[in-house]
Amino acid sequence: MTDANTPPTRGRLLVVDDQRNMRATTALLLRAENYTVFEAATGEEALAQLASGSIDLLLTDLKMEPMDGLTLLRRALEVAPRLQVIMMTAFGSIESAVEAMRLGAYDYVTKPFKESELRYRVERARLLRDVDNLTTDFNQRHGLSALVGRSAAMRELTTRLMRVAQSDATVLIQGESGTGKELVARALHAHSRRKARSFVPVNCAAISESLLESELFGHAKGAFTGAVKARRGLFEEADGGTLFIDEVTETSPTFQSKLLRALQEGEVRRVGESTALRVDVRIVAATNRDIELEVRDKRFRQDLYYRLNVVALRVPPLRERLEDVPALAEHFLERANARSPNPKRLSAAAVAHLMSYGFPGNVRELENLVEQAAALAEGDELLPEDFPLRQGRMTPAHGTPSVAFLDGQGGGAQRNASAGPTLAQVVEEAERHAITQALERHGVDLSRVADELGVSSTTLWRKMKRLNLRPPSELARE
Repeated sequence: MTDANTPPTRGRLLVVDDQRNMRATTALLLRAENYTVFEAATGEEALAQLASGSIDLLLTDLKMEPMDGLTLLRRALEVAPRLQVIMMTAFGSIESAVEAMRLGAYDYVTKPFKESELRYRVERARLLRDVDNLTTDFNQRHGLSALVGRSAAMRELTTRLMRVAQSDATVLIQGESGTGKELVARALHAHSRRKARSFVPVNCAAISESLLESELFGHAKGAFTGAVKARRGLFEEADGGTLFIDEVTETSPTFQSKLLRALQEGEVRRVGESTALRVDVRIVAATNRDIELEVRDKRFRQDLYYRLNVVALRVPPLRERLEDVPALAEHFLERANARSPNPKRLSAAAVAHLMSYGFPGNVRELENLVEQAAALAEGDELLPEDFPLRQGRMTPAHGTPSVAFLDGQGGGAQRNASAGPTLAQVVEEAERHAITQALERHGVDLSRVADELGVSSTTLWRKMKRLNLRPPSELARE
């Protein structure tokens, strides 16, 4: 029986080392940090324990007999693909440790290591797993496909979202059409203290100006022609919950003044009535326009902008996070397969084809393309020609090299001169873009660059070397 005063375990770790003293010392150190720690002397013992599916993190030595750490790594990830793995290696085996990270290890630590360094690396791996588990579970429960992805932009959005969700602060979500702004708003509500009450969305662009006031504030019987009975507005419907006002910049200055008053006073007055009603509503607004430009051009009230823009969330367009396309495409295909008697699979050529595209329709366009391909493709494997894309050129943000759109009229499984870049080239360009932008933001502080990108400093250094990217500190010395 567990003592009620004992804090819950921080995770289940497996330490693998053929040297008994080293294994026992490492396990003892981590148990003192309130981890549940299991031990194994060989790779075979480790795989048997991993088969149970209850291990969160594997900490393994590199040099072991008869199964070495690299072999264990490969086989462990086959058993548990989402397992976090940290390699322990002697100082002289750095190249092998880097190879381990290329094969899927999260990090490595050199022996002899300081206790503080081991604690730090294990804790960082644990936190990353917790974030991945939370994101996966949340997306599965709420179908938030627009939040799929581990790009730096999506991690930043998710982190900021989780920080503000528990507060009642008004949130302004900005992003292009099709990026998933409403899904972000639903995520905010689902993680808030208001989650047991209603989430009420309204799209200002879909309702005429004459009806919008009645829709939001309600109306009295006889307030206007057709008002045959009194009706509650959406503010009242959302009482205790969240009101999502989409495309708020599509409203007129007259309506904006009425909305501002409702937000300032915390009360609404139905059309045709003189009595105000108190409402307890959290406001989340969204727009696909440059709202600051709308304010400068006097099309949107500045005081309402400041009232709405307490916390700003930006949903990045898909062209800025092309590295998320494979995960998104697989997500949409899995959902389409669940409704079909003939499940399909994505080919590597099809993924490369999709990653060469700019997606002006963003995530919604990708979803439609995948559903169309799953419905119409004749074979079991989806090929580039199953994804007809618009013609044109894509110029990614921040001056990264242009990538040609594919015309969708062929290309096939066979590669030719006009078939676009390979998957490896597209992924490499996405990595180069992400690292370059992070370097511009953080300069010489490579540890902050690594944290933003969600990789270890060693992985960052390795990628920069492979991509021929030089640290700002080196450039400054020239």
